[in-house]
Amino acid sequence: MFRKPTGAIPHAEFVAVMALMMALVALSTDIILPALGHINQDLITSHPNDRQLIIVVLFFGMACGQIFWGPLSDSFGRRPAIHFGSIVFIMGCLISALSQSMEVMLFGRFCQGLGAASARVVTMAMIRDRFSGEQMAKVLSMVMSVFILIPMLAPAIGQTVLWLSTWRMIFVVILMYGLVMQIWFFLRQPETLNIDRRSPFTLKIVRDSLLIVCRHRATILYTLSAALIFGIFVGYLAIAQQLFQEFYVTGDRFAFYFAILALSIGIAMFANSFLVSRHGMYKLNFFGLIALIVVAVIFFILTVMYEGKPPFAITLGMLFAYFLPIGSLFINMNALAIEPHGKIAGMASTIINSLITLGSLIIGIAIGQSFNTSLYPFAAGALVFSILSLSVYGLASRRPTTQTD
Repeated sequence: MFRKPTGAIPHAEFVAVMALMMALVALSTDIILPALGHINQDLITSHPNDRQLIIVVLFFGMACGQIFWGPLSDSFGRRPAIHFGSIVFIMGCLISALSQSMEVMLFGRFCQGLGAASARVVTMAMIRDRFSGEQMAKVLSMVMSVFILIPMLAPAIGQTVLWLSTWRMIFVVILMYGLVMQIWFFLRQPETLNIDRRSPFTLKIVRDSLLIVCRHRATILYTLSAALIFGIFVGYLAIAQQLFQEFYVTGDRFAFYFAILALSIGIAMFANSFLVSRHGMYKLNFFGLIALIVVAVIFFILTVMYEGKPPFAITLGMLFAYFLPIGSLFINMNALAIEPHGKIAGMASTIINSLITLGSLIIGIAIGQSFNTSLYPFAAGALVFSILSLSVYGLASRRPTTQTD
């Protein structure tokens, strides 16, 4: 009935499809934030911080899913991996929407992360199939600039759904988004991995690819540096609803303030597409990490001065300034880590993104579970992990990356 698309779609549409597919995880994370308090009450948890697991488990599912979707896309093509992942994602949405206990909710969220991982890792591989080097970083920046619209709007959409219905309907909205994107992808986006470039799906191939990536010194160090930074952001996502709605009592305005902070990352992602071709990824990353440390130092000092609770305007301003460089850092570090592995782009993307996600989860959980009646844990964590990220990045940049393809 339908023929597979063959010719390359227009560049603008390719960017839009990749961005909106990649945004599946961001939508699944951010749209549910305003409802965490409602879910915590309805499903009855033992501790206020238990609601953070609804965010954390999604990322854990994504980390696990990337292990499978990357190798599968290298062997059978990018399109089949996206299609099967979407099925798992939709099943997860249904499970969460119908859940009557936190355990069932978390299983559904795990399935959502497991399925959405295909969109996250395979779209990265598809971009790598078509571009490399700083051109890849430029395209990634454009993709991320479109992508950032989703986390900016998602909490407001979630809040609107809560006004009109219950938190369960939010998962129906996520499901519908995934279904629409799957249809668009199926009808328009052709396969980007030619048959002659595919690798057989065997344990030996997977093991060998794993060793190639993990033995590449610069790749591992860039991955670790990115994980340290992304971990701070995961920690922020875990506490965002409690921070805004309960700690600072912003109520329904939470979605507005969350969008402001998401905008800072979007500005950096958009600017990166222009700056990377002028200054290069190495220099941008270095100055971005320096900026993070400077902001983190000021934020920590202010947190101490105000005994753990700076005025809301100060906290919002500091978070905006801190997140501003993160948009370009994560793109460029990811591009630097994947760049040497063109022949195994799917597997390389899998390993790198899985390690970044797992590493960031450990940091994010530590920051989130430490949240209490002050901002000391978050401010201290941001400062320590920013310094560590710069140190690791310095080690990675001591010698140039070598191409394996």
